[in-house]
Amino acid sequence: MFYWLLKWVLLGPLLKFIFRPTSEGADNVPEAGPAILASNHLSYADWLFMPLVIQRRVTFAAKAEYFTGTGVKGFLQKAFFSGAGQVPIDRSSGSAAAGAISTGLRILAGGELFGIYPEGTRSPDGRLYKGKTGVARMVLEAKVPLIPVAVIGTDEVAPPGKVFGRLVRPRVRFGKPMDFSRYEGMENDRFVLRSITDEIMYELMLLGGQEYVDVYASTAKDRIAAMAKEIGGGAAAIASQVQQQVQQRRHHGDEGAAEPDPDAAASHT
Repeated sequence: MFYWLLKWVLLGPLLKFIFRPTSEGADNVPEAGPAILASNHLSYADWLFMPLVIQRRVTFAAKAEYFTGTGVKGFLQKAFFSGAGQVPIDRSSGSAAAGAISTGLRILAGGELFGIYPEGTRSPDGRLYKGKTGVARMVLEAKVPLIPVAVIGTDEVAPPGKVFGRLVRPRVRFGKPMDFSRYEGMENDRFVLRSITDEIMYELMLLGGQEYVDVYASTAKDRIAAMAKEIGGGAAAIASQVQQQVQQRRHHGDEGAAEPDPDAAASHT
């Protein structure tokens, strides 16, 4: 109930009025029945704008910390995320991946839409990073269609390290449903899981126009943090400068530009 209140009365109309998000291919999302929405992850605002442009409810897995806070703030935070249809996943435990898959399968078994970010965490600089294979295992076990989704512009609305950046119109692009039934029964084959995941990430790259990096986003974040510690700068500042390089290439189409380099960004920090 609270989910629909937020979407249609309390929060949704305000976000639509201020940011005027647009969508393409929303008719690729089934009107009923379970499906996985696999999206890129640029900003904490992604989970707000993507569900906003379709009629159906989308459930995402959220950090367990959002549900375990204490005091008034913790209570309100838990109430908000629970009411908004989020489910807690403890990403710090050894069974985090298995827990996320189990949660997703439960949501899908109920005939709902489950949103997942194959990168596992937000991109630190606006590029698309290597996907984790949990999404492939989930789609094979659930035997449901997977719709690739590219959210564009949210990294400018809320860049790394900032609550708000600048006012832009976010765009959400829904791709054609992807069918992996040819791999049925092969969910324990790690080569198959990697192949499926890479195919999903390729579709996301085409939909969103992001540069692809064959490294996990968490690894890139660790490198940026280590670099910031070494030179005495802020990780968010370095990530922001790399992101600006990426956006310049994206906006100006400078094919001859050098690959965005955190070291180069750090030299200007």
